[in-house]
Amino acid sequence: MHDVLDPRDLVPDEAEQLLSSGYAAEELLEAARRAAAADDLAELASIAAALTGLRRPDGWNYDEPSDAEEIWASLPPAPARRTLVAAELPGRLAGAWLGRCVGNTMGKPVEGLTRDEVGVYLRAVGQWPQTGFVPLLDELPAGVSHLHESAPFAAAGLFDAVPRDDDLDWTILGLHLLETYGRGLTTEDIGHEWLDRIPFTQTFTAERAAYRNLVHGMRTPETATYNNPYREWIGALIRTDIYGYVQPGDPRAAAGMALTDALLSHTANGIYGAMWSAALVAEALVATEPADALRAALTVVPPRSRLHESQAGVLRLYERGADAGTAQRWIDEELGHYNWVHTVNNAAIIAAALLWGEDDFVRTVGLAVAAGRDTDSTAATVGSVFGALHGPDAVPARLVEPTGGVVRSAVQGFDRITVTELAARTEAVRVALEQEVHA
Repeated sequence: MHDVLDPRDLVPDEAEQLLSSGYAAEELLEAARRAAAADDLAELASIAAALTGLRRPDGWNYDEPSDAEEIWASLPPAPARRTLVAAELPGRLAGAWLGRCVGNTMGKPVEGLTRDEVGVYLRAVGQWPQTGFVPLLDELPAGVSHLHESAPFAAAGLFDAVPRDDDLDWTILGLHLLETYGRGLTTEDIGHEWLDRIPFTQTFTAERAAYRNLVHGMRTPETATYNNPYREWIGALIRTDIYGYVQPGDPRAAAGMALTDALLSHTANGIYGAMWSAALVAEALVATEPADALRAALTVVPPRSRLHESQAGVLRLYERGADAGTAQRWIDEELGHYNWVHTVNNAAIIAAALLWGEDDFVRTVGLAVAAGRDTDSTAATVGSVFGALHGPDAVPARLVEPTGGVVRSAVQGFDRITVTELAARTEAVRVALEQEVHA
């Protein structure tokens, strides 16, 4: 394995990114993969130069701006807001944090596996459908070549606290950002806090590329675009639940905060995924049905984007009475060409799990994990939204007990913080932001 910033990863991944975005990059992608396998750095450099010269052919049916003003201009008017019941919010916030932590851990050991591979492994451990944390087998079953590198400390019975994960680190860092800067938070502030609070080696894909660019003195939007083939992957989506936590019932405001954050590292659908996730959580804190939260979240996604098209497709399946299996097959067939860490396919997995979860935490998270791909990230967001909808009592105590309610974190000053403290501090930020509006 080499680092994602190694040209043996960067160049093939850039070709794949362009191909998935409508560019005729098939031949260059195959050439890049051959050169990477042969460690031919000179050929990779030549291919990288050729990729910069590609132009998208006529007939591309999407309009996907990355400029903040253009994104806002593309959105429909904000829908009417639901009534916010302030007395319910502390419990719902506690549920969201708890659901995120437990969900993330349920998906962590099988991150990166395909849907078929996850099915093979879970059947081998006697959890099909999934019933809890994933056990670690001494010998992998036929059809599964590897588990995620975190499995030895994130599998069932091998931890005494919620294992450290970037999906949780970013949510925790977001809390620190809001405590420190409030509504005045800027993209430049976020970049500064990344460098101060997050170890470089605990960042991945787009975040690692943007971190490198920050160290080299670059500023937004260049931090998101320079040598960053991961700019539409899921990294920004996993960072933004916190903005929904502090803007309950106001998806548009939550999406605005998420946009400020996502601009540091992402473009187009990478940005929209961050806005969508924040809006989804914000609406879940005041809604009772996941479908309502998903419809509200869709209003912050540019209507001519691939993310909007795919989310609308999942909702149509649900409204037509399709079952969960049909939805997962649709995701494979329609979105299977995307990288396993892309925003578009993983957001569809999140939506499908919530829609077909039948108000059961384990079933809902289990559907996200069973779909494969970025399982810890999708399960974390699904758990977060489920907890926001239902509160902490909906997360089974048998899954909370092994964690001790404690979270490991690489964020400076937050390791071994309790879920209770995270929820209380989030509620304090929410109240402070609300008072700021009315001051």
